Amino acid sequence: MDNPIQEILEKQLLTVAKAMEDKLDEEIASLEKPDEDDLEVLRERRLQQMKKMAEKRKRWMSHGHGEYTEIPSEKDFFAAVKASERVVCHFYRENWPCKVMDKHLGILAKQHIETRFVKIQAEKSPFLAERLKIVVLPTLALIKNTKVDDYVVGFNELGGKDDFSTEDLEERLARAQVIHYEGESSHKPKSTTQTKRSVRQSARSDSDSE
Repeated sequence: MDNPIQEILEKQLLTVAKAMEDKLDEEIASLEKPDEDDLEVLRERRLQQMKKMAEKRKRWMSHGHGEYTEIPSEKDFFAAVKASERVVCHFYRENWPCKVMDKHLGILAKQHIETRFVKIQAEKSPFLAERLKIVVLPTLALIKNTKVDDYVVGFNELGGKDDFSTEDLEERLARAQVIHYEGESSHKPKSTTQTKRSVRQSARSDSDSE
């Protein structure tokens, strides 16, 4: 049986290769009379870009990207955040709204391997829940470079009901720039007044100071 994650990876690599091919064609077209040296420089640049992207995707996969997984403890949460530049963490409990969120996150994890998608049970993570002020469940903590940059709290920003689409959630995550998305929502997000909170493990020592 084929590995679905591998198939997704190969499709995305093909997409990247096609984009690079188109960019190369544009650069060649912009040259009035491209000589062999010009073409060779462009080809080499494209090759290096493709190699770099392949290495990056391989690293993502080794860190659990491409799958929606549960983090068993707060210690593992800090390790996951440190290992990945972008993380979407679902703070959940065993209820229907959280199961709805699970369904959509499972789909997006496979489509956006540039981001790590995880879940952690809020009631078993009292330090994190208090530190990040998690009150409503489900809540998604959108983490970039070890800091919580934004939140999706409940379904309020997704239509207020549990029948929102995966695309609705995808666009919301794209506005926060925690995923790459070439859709209508890939515009620059509005500025937010949400205070960024560090989730570095060392924060435990100063958790009372916030």
